[in-house]
Amino acid sequence: MTTTQAAPIVSLQAPKDVSLNEIEAELTKIWQEYGGNDSTAPAAIRATTFTFVVYEPEETQHMLAALGFYTGPIDGIFGPQMFSAIKAAQKAYGLPRTGKLDVETQTKIREEFLSLSQDQIASYSSGGQNYNVADAIAAANPCRILALCPISGEDTGVKAQVSAYCPVNKRSQNTLVCCEYITLTGTPAALERISGIIEELLIPELPKFLWWKATPDQNNPLFSRLANNSSTVIVDSSTFSDPSNCLMAIAELTEQGLSMADLNWRRLAAWQELTAAAFDPPERRSAIKEIDRITIDYERGNSAQALLFLGWVASRLQWRPVSFQQNQDEYQLIKVQFVAPDHRPVEAELAAIPLADPGEVIGDLIALRLASTNLKADCCTVLCSESTGCMRMEAGGIAQSARTYQVTPLSDQKTEYLLSQQLQRWGREMLYEESLRMTDQILRLANQ
Repeated sequence: MTTTQAAPIVSLQAPKDVSLNEIEAELTKIWQEYGGNDSTAPAAIRATTFTFVVYEPEETQHMLAALGFYTGPIDGIFGPQMFSAIKAAQKAYGLPRTGKLDVETQTKIREEFLSLSQDQIASYSSGGQNYNVADAIAAANPCRILALCPISGEDTGVKAQVSAYCPVNKRSQNTLVCCEYITLTGTPAALERISGIIEELLIPELPKFLWWKATPDQNNPLFSRLANNSSTVIVDSSTFSDPSNCLMAIAELTEQGLSMADLNWRRLAAWQELTAAAFDPPERRSAIKEIDRITIDYERGNSAQALLFLGWVASRLQWRPVSFQQNQDEYQLIKVQFVAPDHRPVEAELAAIPLADPGEVIGDLIALRLASTNLKADCCTVLCSESTGCMRMEAGGIAQSARTYQVTPLSDQKTEYLLSQQLQRWGREMLYEESLRMTDQILRLANQ
């Protein structure tokens, strides 16, 4: 897997503390100083593209940084730096060194952070920490970035910072096209109090993206206000601690008319494309109707990808879900019963596979098998990300001969890359919404 390389960045203004009512004036001053009138300064203009709002509610990076484990930007991105920081914290606190933010790890980090004195927290906060979104995103998408950074501790109001950076590969003739950053730091309650000011900082008449890094909650006043003023609300279901309820919450919001985008849905593209391509040959097109068994294996820890993929297959084949069962065993098996358009019963099984060396994205698909109880049907298909996954699927005890395919993942599935791509599109995506609607129908059966 390749990594996203950030373009070189020119700093026009390092993070500078300002009062809330000085934000726009301070930014205007920056662009006046670097507008080309001063021959000693680089010609630079602010990007008039879109506003990107980031809200990181778990404050994990903030706590890890205050505890001395994390030194990167407080941007809400769980990339390699966060993976290393979590492992370092787990080692220090005697926890299993998985690099994953499980409940035990998160609880311990919060306990240690709350044990810090207010002087220690204040000393860390004034130490020049960078609360900006990753340079890789800014380099590819110059825009106004509004970072909302909730913190624990005493509610002392909201601290504001402004800064400006220019990716050197983004030029308009001889003028750099630059990002401007506004960072607002305070307790969740403090940020909620200034929701009106936050809304005023969104550039009017340009697209607005909201990256909300928690369960989208329409009862949260700040989320509701920002979401209703956004072109697209972006989430990443691979980070959800409760994928089922979170996916249902997203489905409800799409039904209310919000444009939602899930970065985890983008990670399924290679699986979807190869599944569809497997039935492109004319001799297999009619056999697709014979599919009545589907098995999906995914990395243990997050079922969102598996559920979204099942929702996609079921919506394409017009299956109607009728029952849902989840076992609390080692593989946390989910079994779903459907009825096909010709009234045949269809069975689906999702298995959470524990891996010794999991990837950076929790819950990635490992393998899947599409099969039929009609042994003469030429529809049995096995897809896998590695040979071990294929071996398990091929040893499923079926008499059909399976066509096996190796899934080639996207060139880069890291959050930074997918987010950068998502920021170049907005509006509602019907295929995603149809699949999500089916996933929602499946999950609601669990409560019946």
